[in-house]
Amino acid sequence: MDVPLWFALLCVGVLGIKLVRPPLWLVLVLMLGGYLLADSLLSPVIDTFID
Repeated sequence: MDVPLWFALLCVGVLGIKLVRPPLWLVLVLMLGGYLLADSLLSPVIDTFID
């Protein structure tokens, strides 16, 4: 069974928010920070650590 990555991340995110109940501002800051880091000059550096 092949599950798309976006669907798996969505499921984990929804379960994490329901079970842990972090503040909404923290969720938004983490999402915005991840988006901005992925599109920055640091993305090649981060990519070397992930691979």
